[in-house]
Amino acid sequence: MMLLWYLDRATALVAYPALYLAVITGVPYGAPGMGALYDAARRVHLEVAVFALIVTLAHAAIGLLDAAFVVTGAVPPPSYPIPYFVAGVVAGGGALALTVVAVLGFLDARRFPRPWGPRVVHAFAYAGFAFGTVHAVAIGTDVGHVARVGILVGSGFVGYLLLLRLADEVDWSVLRLRSSETDA
Repeated sequence: MMLLWYLDRATALVAYPALYLAVITGVPYGAPGMGALYDAARRVHLEVAVFALIVTLAHAAIGLLDAAFVVTGAVPPPSYPIPYFVAGVVAGGGALALTVVAVLGFLDARRFPRPWGPRVVHAFAYAGFAFGTVHAVAIGTDVGHVARVGILVGSGFVGYLLLLRLADEVDWSVLRLRSSETDA
């Protein structure tokens, strides 16, 4: 049973950074105005995202089995409070569900009543990543204080990239046009 626990943690410790890389390469993927970040994202995003998904699915399968053993009493409960365990399992399930919906929307947009565009697919992916972050903090027994701070800083960086992406999509020429009209 200890091997299962180690496999669960090992896949988690690979899946989260891989998902993080998928998110930070996905944000500039469709934004040519982001320059070098756009070029780099175009080269690696899909491969990173596929790898992250594979490792995440492995973690989900192993983690579900590990959680089932905890619930049935086959292994001792975790060393942290059970509400954290329950919250972590629920958040992990939510992360997996949102990520799978995003993948299905990407692979077969016609599966849904109206075909999904990249914005909807990525909104589900970002929401899945947010749930995954909650899952990592709530249930990650090997995540110490320093790693939690790293997760917070990393999440802040993702937010910063999203704001840059939004700023890239704004048509700033309208503002310049209006200010030149008032100057004249």
